[in-house]
Amino acid sequence: MKLIKYILPILILAPLLSNAQCRSFTKKKCLPQLDGYVQNDNFNSARLIPGDEAELLITFYSGKEYRLLVCGHPVLEELEFEVLDTDEGLIYSNVDSEDKSSFDFKVATTQQLIVRVRVPENELASQLIHEGCVSIMIGFKENS
Repeated sequence: MKLIKYILPILILAPLLSNAQCRSFTKKKCLPQLDGYVQNDNFNSARLIPGDEAELLITFYSGKEYRLLVCGHPVLEELEFEVLDTDEGLIYSNVDSEDKSSFDFKVATTQQLIVRVRVPENELASQLIHEGCVSIMIGFKENS
């Protein structure tokens, strides 16, 4: 019974501590990359491992200039991301882009877009699997 008394609080607090670590990582490493843009106050992050994929549906408003930033812990190596319309038509992919972490754009009409992020698989099956924080941040220009 004493064991349950000590383990239960740890199991309850573990996800909260993990989320706090992601928030800290995002503030220190990702937020500065939105320089010149105002963050939209949404915090979209997850802890992912190689082979994981995550999607997020985001509304973008007409006439605004945006920066979409996908920021991941270095242990995850180079993240792949793409922006798609709601019919899954490809708008942007960072795979062949020089800037692998952000996409600057302006939308003509208010619309929802899908942001899909992939963590590449480990090339060697014997490598350790590392978990890391991945954040998707949206910034916009005030004067647009």
